[in-house]
Amino acid sequence: MAAPLNEDRIPTEDEALDAYSRVVTRVAAALTPAVAALRVSSRDRQGRRREGAGSAVVFTSDGYLLTNAHVVEGAATGNAAFADGTETPLDVVGADPLSDLAVLRARGGTPPPATLGDAADLRVGQLIVAVGNPLGLAGSVTAGVVSALGRSLPTQGARAGRVIEDVIQTDAALNPGSSGGALADAAGRVVGVNTAVAGVGLGLAIPINTTTRRIIGALLTDGRVRRAYLGLVSAPTPLPAALAARTGQRVGLRVADVVAGAPADLAGLKRGDLVLSAGRSPVSDAQSLQRLLFDDAIGRPLPITVVRNGAMVDVITVPSELTDG
Repeated sequence: MAAPLNEDRIPTEDEALDAYSRVVTRVAAALTPAVAALRVSSRDRQGRRREGAGSAVVFTSDGYLLTNAHVVEGAATGNAAFADGTETPLDVVGADPLSDLAVLRARGGTPPPATLGDAADLRVGQLIVAVGNPLGLAGSVTAGVVSALGRSLPTQGARAGRVIEDVIQTDAALNPGSSGGALADAAGRVVGVNTAVAGVGLGLAIPINTTTRRIIGALLTDGRVRRAYLGLVSAPTPLPAALAARTGQRVGLRVADVVAGAPADLAGLKRGDLVLSAGRSPVSDAQSLQRLLFDDAIGRPLPITVVRNGAMVDVITVPSELTDG
């Protein structure tokens, strides 16, 4: 029997491994029943039938599920199968491609919902657990750590590039079919929705935070989200000491890319710019910028202050409405 842990000594490798296993086992037992395997079908522009698969997690007691927008793209209905063997048809309530989130409604009964957490509380190196249905293998559980926070994930729409902001990077193994599955913290709270495999040991998840909760709420009530669009790819960056002392701000957003023809491009924002504020409010992560980019920002001037070549520059952007085109 392992000796009890205390704060006066470093746990042995066996004790640490045992604690790790207990956490993963507990989270898996609590979360797996609420994660469904999805099957959806749609037709492309030529009328050809397309089949899709992924995962989804029940997040309300009345049968609403959360998944990725790309999993249900073009579909209106589908089927959800749970780990206990039950199945139910479902309807797509709404999808938001910019956040890659979609809300579904089961027509039949569902297991008790998972608890949504807050990705704002995550720290790099923190243990996380992913539950999904990779490669059609229902109820698969993997574990790892938060590798990085605040990533941006550029995607490509039919007419304009889209940028998914504030993405969680993890080394938990994700595979095709994991998309739409749950990423949970050690307490079993869903802090992200798995969205992509970017390489070996590199998985990405959409965070559950203040901004995405607003998106989910809009999808529940209206079936869509009116979004203001800038077209920036950015990542949090510590400010140089002198600039931090001057502004009282420790972190800004480094522009990694600007989508050609997007409002940010038309306003003159450039790759390498260091964004300090938007709408006269400091920005230190993608979420602080995203909070400004909902329907009330469309078509209205949005001042952005950046540092470029050592000088502060004020740029006036006019966000457009993100369209599905």
